[in-house]
Amino acid sequence: MTILRAGSWPRGTGGVPAAVLLVLLIFFPSILPACGSRQPADTASTLVADVTARAERRPFVHTIRVAGLVAASRSFAVTAPRLAGASMSMLIVTKLVPSGASVRQGDLLVEFDRQAQIKNAFDRRGEHLDLLAQIKKKQADQRTARARDESELKQAENAQERAKLELLKKEFQSPIEAEKNEQTFEEARARLEQLRQTFDLKRRAADAEIRILEIQRDRAHSAMLKAEDNAKKMRVLSPLDGLVVPKQVYKGGQMGEVQEGEQVRPGMPMIDVVDASSMEVRARVNQADVPYLRIGQTAEVRLDAYPAKLFRGRLEQLAPIGVVSDMTDKVRTFVAIFSVAGRDPVLMPDLSASADVEIERIPDVVVVPRDAVGIRDGKASVFVRDGSRYVERAVTLRARSEHEVAIASGLEAGAVVRRGQL
Repeated sequence: MTILRAGSWPRGTGGVPAAVLLVLLIFFPSILPACGSRQPADTASTLVADVTARAERRPFVHTIRVAGLVAASRSFAVTAPRLAGASMSMLIVTKLVPSGASVRQGDLLVEFDRQAQIKNAFDRRGEHLDLLAQIKKKQADQRTARARDESELKQAENAQERAKLELLKKEFQSPIEAEKNEQTFEEARARLEQLRQTFDLKRRAADAEIRILEIQRDRAHSAMLKAEDNAKKMRVLSPLDGLVVPKQVYKGGQMGEVQEGEQVRPGMPMIDVVDASSMEVRARVNQADVPYLRIGQTAEVRLDAYPAKLFRGRLEQLAPIGVVSDMTDKVRTFVAIFSVAGRDPVLMPDLSASADVEIERIPDVVVVPRDAVGIRDGKASVFVRDGSRYVERAVTLRARSEHEVAIASGLEAGAVVRRGQL
């Protein structure tokens, strides 16, 4: 380490203190090129230690990379059931299939304590059957009462007819007898009219009584069906063949998996059954890349956790409506779904993945890195090494991607070009 004394200057600094020069280099790095030798202003430059690349004749492939998560095309989410007509009571898990297990269609996935629901279903069934019996008894009693009322009504009709016949003897009876017969007829007619009105009122009252019991019966039947359905919900069977994937839930102040014997609230996710034979990648595509995508395009799918694995994919769906970004409403993303061909044990849900979609391919063309091509005033050029110098040469572009450029003319394969033109 060199110790600078007052009034001493290191050699080779042109009379400038080393500390001052160091400060200038740190805070004003742009003066560094000015301290070196100046390059010629013409198109040819002196060969220096630049980063170079060699033009290659090979296929040019333009791809777009999108990132997403692996998901199953067919899956079944198991959640704690929401019981109809019940409060937010906790459910106790009595049986639970182990995570990672393979299940077949119809296998038991999870079972909850269902004794209370079974008892409730039996009670509701008993109420329903009791109301059915009450309706039958009430209908029988009403039939008996109707027959009695109809008999009484028929008797009143006959009494009115007899009194009416007695009125025909008026010419042969005394005034007192004739008046008695008229009063008897009026009484018989009034009684018949009263019985007819009463008969209608009794029938309407009987219908109302039956209707009340029928409403109670229907309510009891609905409660019975709900109770029986709640009891069935206590056992969850697998609707498909697949693999059991546990869900992470918040419990006891930390994240973990649901275990047998624990209490869960209705609606809590527990496990997923995924069909491992049909996997897909759900990705979000920037709005600038959407015009390049078409249904049916092939893609190369890679997993971030297993970079050596390569899968073939196909764009199956592309959302027609974009999702607004959380940062600004001017930027939108579109959901794209890629099917993954083949089956592999490492293909598990929720793994981060990327899909490289091929949007353009030129089989035989000269290809150079994109930063080796400079564009000025709409004209493209490259700096080609010529001995100890770089010579600028105009080129015609055929296609370009984010990383490479296809040269149509102006550059031959094997030429060494300087990078860093952008």
